[in-house]
Amino acid sequence: MNLRYSVRMTDLPRFDRSVASSEIVQALSTVGCAIIERLVDTDVVDHVLQEMQPHIDATPYGSEDFTGLQTKRTGALLARSRSSIDLVAHPLVLDITQQILHPYASTFQLHLTQIIAIDPGGQAQGLHRDQWCFNMFPFPPEMDVEVSTIWALDDFTEENGATRVIPNSLLDPPAAVADTHRTVGATMPKGSVVIYTGRTIHGGGANQSNQIRRGLNVDYILGWLRQEENQYLSCPPEVARTLPAHVQKLAGYSLGSYALGYQDDIRDPFAVLNGQDGGSSFGGLNTAIPTLDQ
Repeated sequence: MNLRYSVRMTDLPRFDRSVASSEIVQALSTVGCAIIERLVDTDVVDHVLQEMQPHIDATPYGSEDFTGLQTKRTGALLARSRSSIDLVAHPLVLDITQQILHPYASTFQLHLTQIIAIDPGGQAQGLHRDQWCFNMFPFPPEMDVEVSTIWALDDFTEENGATRVIPNSLLDPPAAVADTHRTVGATMPKGSVVIYTGRTIHGGGANQSNQIRRGLNVDYILGWLRQEENQYLSCPPEVARTLPAHVQKLAGYSLGSYALGYQDDIRDPFAVLNGQDGGSSFGGLNTAIPTLDQ
């Protein structure tokens, strides 16, 4: 086991790419987050950035403090960057997500994809929990409905705004978002990823460097919840048809459960997307969310 954090657990658990998914699941279930260093090679990151740079350049800055007045958030990764599949659908991340979310649903789906580029001088984001996007819906305090990731597209440092995380905040009261003194920076080299749950308190850091800090935020949710980024518009059918089958399903072109998300005459959306005869019955084809052997 290559988990490394202090007895007081005030640091973030760190692993290398050889880690077993069960070790990450254990860290997420206790500390609420984990860093996997250099999970992908830097050339993978460079390809994503090359494909996305024109879109980043065209993206406006945020209009208020939370999205960041000096921050650009560029989405639709599946439609704009084929290389992003190596990150968005990374097998280890999907395996971890499946284990965390499986107690509450038979499927999970993509929630959002966005490159977050914080300019020099960008202020720290307010601390929050990602699952608060559901209008502060009071899920049971022990219930994980979301798994979030931020991939380092540049080296993440304290100076350039590494994501801030409060370890062991899974069951903290909402008022704990004021505990900025408890945050720890998710510093990590390019190609690494920090994984945390929708219950973990965190926020983007302040960029006090003279370089733009870029990270890829990819989140996953239970199959019966609404996506934050509407994948059917961000990645419409004519684009989705060109993607691997397991990525189509991950984006939401599949049934979320026995009778959830069908098309028109009770047809399976995965079948319709791919020109197959899915029949007219609940359940349709076997369109469960991708596992490592699909």
